[in-house]
Amino acid sequence: MSTEALHRACDLVGSQSALAEKIGVRQSTLWHWLKRAKRGAPAEFVPAIERATDGAVTRHELRPDIYGPAPQPEHQGSAA
Repeated sequence: MSTEALHRACDLVGSQSALAEKIGVRQSTLWHWLKRAKRGAPAEFVPAIERATDGAVTRHELRPDIYGPAPQPEHQGSAA
């Protein structure tokens, strides 16, 4: 599984250290998720990462194996 969303979360927050602090883990733990973990961030940290990025990186991007694809916006009907 790609860790692209987790890299983007680090960039949005400022750094691995900043994201780690916001979600309550050590920077070395976050590094491990980025470089060694097969699935990226563990499921229990995904909501915290989503909050830390103000929803810019979603749970669906971080763990589609658990949350599935991002929901598509509903159309408000046709324009007149």
